[in-house]
Amino acid sequence: MLTREENELLVRVGPGTPMGDLMRRYWVPALLCSDLPAPDCPPVRVRLLGEDLVAFRASQGKVGLLDEFCPHRLASLFLGRNEENGLRCVFHGWKFDVDGNCVDMPNEPLESRFKEKVHMKSYPTMELAGITWTYMGPPEKEPAPPGMEWTRAPESHRNVSKTLEFCNYLQAVEGGIDTVHSSFLHNNDLSNKKALGQISRSPRLDVERTSYGFRYAGIRDVGEIGNYVRIYQFVLPFQQFRSSRIVKTDGQRAAIPQNRGHMWVPVDDENTIIYNWIYATDEDRPFTKEYIAKYEANAGRGPDGEGAVRHQTRANDWLIDREVQRTKTFTGIPGLNTQDLAAQESMGRIVDRSRESLGTTDKAIIMYRRILLDAVRNLQNGINPPGVDPDTYRGVRAADAILPKDLPWQESAKEVLIARR
Repeated sequence: MLTREENELLVRVGPGTPMGDLMRRYWVPALLCSDLPAPDCPPVRVRLLGEDLVAFRASQGKVGLLDEFCPHRLASLFLGRNEENGLRCVFHGWKFDVDGNCVDMPNEPLESRFKEKVHMKSYPTMELAGITWTYMGPPEKEPAPPGMEWTRAPESHRNVSKTLEFCNYLQAVEGGIDTVHSSFLHNNDLSNKKALGQISRSPRLDVERTSYGFRYAGIRDVGEIGNYVRIYQFVLPFQQFRSSRIVKTDGQRAAIPQNRGHMWVPVDDENTIIYNWIYATDEDRPFTKEYIAKYEANAGRGPDGEGAVRHQTRANDWLIDREVQRTKTFTGIPGLNTQDLAAQESMGRIVDRSRESLGTTDKAIIMYRRILLDAVRNLQNGINPPGVDPDTYRGVRAADAILPKDLPWQESAKEVLIARR
């Protein structure tokens, strides 16, 4: 349980807030590369960590990320003309390059040098693995580019989509790292009592702090064959790695070896963009378009990354079907992703965690909060946050495995937790 003061410290991410300062020390996703499909295409609005920004792809292909509002009279640059390596305000023609420099001021006299004195807020960007990332912190503290294994996978073996969630990032993350809820919230076949009997719905959780955040294992007894252990990695500030298929430890080939995960990126205090990534860990087995379409549809996000458009929301009760809930599925809500969103959004935009009653299966949530609180307080004392250096997590991956009961999972799963790319 958090105090109300601690809760406020964690959920506020705007400029000048302690948690906002922490988030700005990392490279964070700003938009998908496909949101700006070609040079000189229309700009797009980006709201990130409580800031209103505009992104555009210049004539030479570089992505600029600027304050949305022109420093002249504060007209929105979303209306701007994207032309000749700059974004031109439609109000009076002031033009800015990707670095925020004013490169043209046509309403001033030709001899005026006023444009040399005007510079607007801009953030550096980089494109990696289908995402345009930005760094919003102190320039002298800019870290090396992100180094997750999935970002090194070729496009044929990787997919990224995004979803808008109408609540604070913290409850979105905490929903994602809760390994127990899948036995209930995502039970889409009430008649499958055999599966429920074979795998315990109340796993034992083991959580370890790491240099990049933490890792944790959900351990379920599956009888004589051993323990079913699902091992997650969590890289600060908001990224989870998970495995989706059991990986055999005796060298047998899994059906579809892959890792997947989410980045829960704060839009502001009350909204979150979730970047959903998946990659094939077998270099000889790329994804097909049909597979990705089916995967996205099963999650409730729709094909081709259309999950950013929400059709199931609080306004229509997430399209819950009470008859389906009574007879077929635990929730009556279609789509795995939507089931998560419904549970998390049903709490309200920002949860008062001082009212909670946490149990033994909430260890990962407790660890995440503790690490964030420590990181915020350490940053205020000049100590760099965990996970800023990509070398701390470059070599890790998540895994599912049937493991022997007589050995610690850290030892018996060691080989399958090593990144191979």
